[in-house]
Amino acid sequence: MLWALVLPLVFLALVTQVSSNAKGAQMSVTGKTWETTSFTCDFTQDVKYIHLYKQQEGMAPRRLFYYDVYYSKIEFESGIDKAKYSVYKGAAGRSYRFAILNLEHSDSGTYYCAVWDKHAESLCNSYIKNFNVGTKLVVTDRNLATDLSPKPTIFLPSIAEINYNKTGTYLCLLEKFFPDIIKVYWKEKDGNRALPSQQGNTMNTTDTYMKLSWLTVTENSMDKEHICVVQHERNIRGINQEILFPSINEVVSSIVPTTEAPSDCLNQESKVTGTGSKKVCLKDESEVTADNNSTKVCLEDESNTLQLQLMNTSAYYTYLLLLLKSVVYFIIITSCVFRRTGICCDGKNS
Repeated sequence: MLWALVLPLVFLALVTQVSSNAKGAQMSVTGKTWETTSFTCDFTQDVKYIHLYKQQEGMAPRRLFYYDVYYSKIEFESGIDKAKYSVYKGAAGRSYRFAILNLEHSDSGTYYCAVWDKHAESLCNSYIKNFNVGTKLVVTDRNLATDLSPKPTIFLPSIAEINYNKTGTYLCLLEKFFPDIIKVYWKEKDGNRALPSQQGNTMNTTDTYMKLSWLTVTENSMDKEHICVVQHERNIRGINQEILFPSINEVVSSIVPTTEAPSDCLNQESKVTGTGSKKVCLKDESEVTADNNSTKVCLEDESNTLQLQLMNTSAYYTYLLLLLKSVVYFIIITSCVFRRTGICCDGKNS
């Protein structure tokens, strides 16, 4: 009797897993209304039938049809528009392209390819239906000819954070992209392993989106360069963006001046040293007059110092702004949920 209860639960768990036969699908595709778009499903082995499912937000997946690979024939479910879909076999042999014609907003959703795979661990000749990770279709009226790829702005760690915490935080701000489906991860320059990082929510800004991601680097990795990898369908030529961040040690060396002998700074009235930098040192009490104003000067002007300091300051205020916005949203939602009367509830008691 116990097996009768356990076996259905095991079967349900198996049929919802991601197929080992299906490769990772496109994250998203965007199409304009009344035009045609397509997405691909790739497989590592030969298949006989491919089932296409569509899922819309808040609803269970619904099978649209299955495709007979041998006869190149589509068998539609009842109520499905047969003129809406087409299937084409790719040149690779195990790749199939699914086209959706005359796009409407109701076509938006996530599409899954599914196949029946034989259950290798089963004692009997049983099969399980496996799904790929799915492709989200976004149907829009906007002009897709413009550049809608993520625009990165990088923020480097501050000297104060490095000295106090013995860590450094890289920030990558991605702006003005569409649609909102995006994947961001971090890795070392010459590595392939994705590093633990933090992600902010994807936020709507007028008619585009923005996202913030950051990586905290420990003291042991401060000598390594890091890369922020951005996956988005509107990237140029469909290639992932790889945004290179300099090592934290390089950041420190570009900001902190090198210690020099005092005689180099005091023997002459003025002195210029170093490539790409300008140093002006004056004796005690010596003055420089410019535009009738006298000032005492002993400074080092690194070409990148001001820019890095501004970027660090901008990162700090960007973080505060996002934090403040989240607090405001939380207050508004809380007031709407717990107040029986007021602006959010039309002034009527429930």
